[in-house]
Amino acid sequence: MKVLFISDLHLTPECSAVARAFCHYLSDRAPQADALYILGDFFEYWVGDDAMDDFQHDIARRLKRYTDTGKAVYLMPGNRDFAIGKSFLRETGVKWLKDPTLININDQKILLMHGDSLCTQDQQYQRYRRIIRNPLVMTILRMTPLSYRKNLGQKIRQNSKAAKVGKTLDIMDVTPSAVIDVMEKFQVNTMIHGHTHRPDIHEVALKKGTGKRYVLGDWTDKGWEIELNEQRLSMNQFTIPE
Repeated sequence: MKVLFISDLHLTPECSAVARAFCHYLSDRAPQADALYILGDFFEYWVGDDAMDDFQHDIARRLKRYTDTGKAVYLMPGNRDFAIGKSFLRETGVKWLKDPTLININDQKILLMHGDSLCTQDQQYQRYRRIIRNPLVMTILRMTPLSYRKNLGQKIRQNSKAAKVGKTLDIMDVTPSAVIDVMEKFQVNTMIHGHTHRPDIHEVALKKGTGKRYVLGDWTDKGWEIELNEQRLSMNQFTIPE
C-alpha cells in the first residue's frame, strides 16, 4: 500500500502558484497512491463552511472528483483551518482526522499530528489554542454573524504575525520533551507532523530504542511530501513553478 502525506499548503487565492501546484499534484501524483493524508493548515484560514468563497469551492470540487475515484483523503485540523466543518467534508468526500491520530499501515505504526500542540514553550499560543478549540467556544462562534467571523479571522491572522516578532526560533519549534512524551504515550517509533515549516528527519531517543520524527515542509517555492511505500518512508520535495 502506497500512502502520501502533505501539510501546510496554506491555500489562498493570493498564492495562485501553490494552488495550481496542488491541483496538478491531485491529478498527477496523488492518483498513484492509495490514500492521501493532509496534516493541517490546508487552507490559510477558515472561518466557517458557510463562508466558503469561489476559490475554496473550486478546491472542494477538485477534491470531490478525486475522492469519487475511490481514493481516500484524510484531513487533520491545523491551527489555521481547525474550523472546517461537516459541510466541507460532505462536499469533498474527505474524511476528518483528529489530532493526534495513530495509524497502522503495512504493519507500521505511525503517529500523525499537525504539530502545534508540541510547541509547548510558546505558552501564549498554547493558552489561545485551549480557548479557541474549546467545543463551547466553537459552537458560539459558529452562531455569530458571518461578517463578525471574517473580521475576527483577519484579526487573528494579524495577531499571529505580530506575536512571532521577538519570539526565538526555539520557542516556535517543537519541544523535544513533548515529542518524547507523546511518542512514549502512543508507543510508537515513528511520528509525522508539519506546522513548524522546518522539513527534516530527526532521531528521537526513546526508552526502548531510537525513534524518528518526520517534519513536513510548507508549500511556498517548493512542495514537500512524505511517501510510505511498503514499509519505507521517504521525504520528497519538488519545485513549485511561479
